[in-house]
Amino acid sequence: MRETGGRGQGPGRGGSGAGSQGGPGAVRRTPGGPGRSGRQGGAGRPSPDDPPRRNRPDDTDRRPRPDDADRRSRPDDAGRRDRPDDAGRPRQDDTERRKGGQARGDDPFDLPRGLTGAAAQESRRARAEDTVPQPRAGAQRRGPRPPQGPPQGPPRADSRRQGRRPPPPPRPPLVLRLGNPRRRINIGLIGMTFILSIFAGRLIQLQGLDSKIYQAKAADQRVISETIQAKRGSITDVNGHELAVTIEAREVAIDPSKVPAARRAHVAAVLAKELNKLPAEVTAKLARVTSRYELIARDVDPVVADRLLEQELPAVTTKKTYRRTYPAGDLAGTLIGFVGNDGTGLEGVEQMRNSVLAGRDGKQSVEQGRDGQRIPMTRSQRQAPVEGSDVRLTIDRDVQWAAQKAITAQVAASGALSGTVIVMDVKTAQIIAMANAPELDLNNWQKAGDTSYVNRAVSEVFEPGSTNKVITAAAAIEARAVTPQTTFRVADHIRCADQTLKDSHPHPTKVMTFKEIVETSSNVGTIHAARRVGDQGLYTMLRNFGFGSRPGLGLPGEEAGLLPNHTSWSGTQRCTVAYGQGVSVTALQTASVYQTIANGGVRIQPQIVAGTTGPNGRFVPSRPGKQTRVVSQATAGEIASMLEGAVSAEGTGTLAAIPGYRVAGKTGTANRYDQQLGRYNGYTASFVGFAPADKPELVVLAVVQKPAKDIYGGHIAAPVFKDVMTFAIKSRKIPPTGPSASPARIGAGQ
Repeated sequence: MRETGGRGQGPGRGGSGAGSQGGPGAVRRTPGGPGRSGRQGGAGRPSPDDPPRRNRPDDTDRRPRPDDADRRSRPDDAGRRDRPDDAGRPRQDDTERRKGGQARGDDPFDLPRGLTGAAAQESRRARAEDTVPQPRAGAQRRGPRPPQGPPQGPPRADSRRQGRRPPPPPRPPLVLRLGNPRRRINIGLIGMTFILSIFAGRLIQLQGLDSKIYQAKAADQRVISETIQAKRGSITDVNGHELAVTIEAREVAIDPSKVPAARRAHVAAVLAKELNKLPAEVTAKLARVTSRYELIARDVDPVVADRLLEQELPAVTTKKTYRRTYPAGDLAGTLIGFVGNDGTGLEGVEQMRNSVLAGRDGKQSVEQGRDGQRIPMTRSQRQAPVEGSDVRLTIDRDVQWAAQKAITAQVAASGALSGTVIVMDVKTAQIIAMANAPELDLNNWQKAGDTSYVNRAVSEVFEPGSTNKVITAAAAIEARAVTPQTTFRVADHIRCADQTLKDSHPHPTKVMTFKEIVETSSNVGTIHAARRVGDQGLYTMLRNFGFGSRPGLGLPGEEAGLLPNHTSWSGTQRCTVAYGQGVSVTALQTASVYQTIANGGVRIQPQIVAGTTGPNGRFVPSRPGKQTRVVSQATAGEIASMLEGAVSAEGTGTLAAIPGYRVAGKTGTANRYDQQLGRYNGYTASFVGFAPADKPELVVLAVVQKPAKDIYGGHIAAPVFKDVMTFAIKSRKIPPTGPSASPARIGAGQ
């Protein structure tokens, strides 16, 4: 049923309340809501002067029912609005409504007269918005049911009673449901928060945790550290003459990536000509266009480098460096040694005193741009280099030249493999000359073979032969087993274990004093004296003279020789050791033995460095060599007298005699053991002595390895000794001391 009051009798409905009969109007009450004022105008129509009614604030929660649109869309309901109770009241058909000739006064879509077009549409829209949908029949009402008034107008016919089918239930309209915008916003905010958190975490890592790492990397890209090379100290002889010196030089480099292809051939030709390089070599380096740096040449003269820069060749740069040069060429080459491309000593004194000569490099840090140019007005740090100290050797340049000349000439004349000469000061054991043949040219050491780098004077090991007999004599005299006047019955051969050993020259059996045995270098007589000393006594004396241990000079490659323990000597070795076969020594060890005899039985550790001169110009001398008493002065004097007789007219070293000077020395001839072949091959000829014999000043040793034309030391090595000793005593202004000793009476040895 429709809940409404009576219609007003006046021109319209108005007021509030449940309704009244013929009053100023009736108020329709919505479920659970207040009444609505009636409309002004006749027949239930609003006055044309009234403005369209808009939704009131209390209508915002009201929503049209789903079936409203369906009802308005039916033809028979055009121009009117269904009410909630229409389902239970009879509806008029189209005929009855046409009979009425007038729309129902309560139809909200009835328009005031005179409204057409847009005004009519606006009025209908306003009424539709002001109309409150009513609940359908049977629906639960949300407010109290108002009292019913008498029905107005003719009753509608009941469709059920007339046999008409009820209208189908309205279908809900298809509504496009949009997503919740708040949900989309929340998802977007979460995504943005996640992305921003990643950026924030990365920023924390870069600026906080790893800031120092990236700061260091940035500094490495911008700040360039350069090493300022220290000037290497010089090597001089005892008188200050330069044997190795450092001079200023340049490194020439180029950036191939900046050389235009059209000028590449011209640049290569100019560089090759000025730097004395092969054109193909320079062209190959310029072809590396992806490279930013190619070194063309080292150790370039500054004049040549400046001339290259004046030609304005593209991308050519020079760098200040130092170049090691050797003014004397091959003079004492294997003794001095050389340095590598990095300035480090590789051989000889250059290697032995590298830390003193090298000094300490400096450092410089500068900031540069992308193209390598220095950024002005930026920070720069510089640590100045410390120049190396000069090393002064004990070598005398003049004596060294004489020794090197003499041994080179004899090696060539005798067809020998090699040769060595050592000149030593008796009182200090300082090396005055150390020459080898062939010698190393230090200015072209890269072109020489590895065997040319060896300093044979300290590294080549050989059997000394008869020069070793002075040790046997010292052991016998020191042990008082013999005296110089002790006699022996000496044949030219002797049985030792399973072998027969002989003297160098056959002679009849004769009685000889021990002095004569030494002077004539008899092998058989020396074996007789050694048997009185015993193996252990002889071995001990060999050790005391320095055999089996390095001399202590400190040069690279210095060898200790070979001295087996006496307990391991074989049957024949017990005899051969007495005259220098079965043991191995170096030339320096042999010279040290004779320095000990000439020095009255006191052995001094050999020296090659006299001292150093620091950057401040102050000279600091080296410490004296260690001194060790080996034999008594009396024993040394008696042996010296025997050695002087060996150089006499009847001795084996006649060719070593120097007119006006007393000379003491000993020849040596021994089988040469070839390590490559693993057997004896050739001979070692030697002579070692000192002068003046009564007041020794100098020791000279000459060794010739594997001579081809002669084998005896008295013939091959003695002349070298004479030439070198003569020059040395004159160079050092050593005066003669007196007449020579009495000559030996026989010559039975080597």
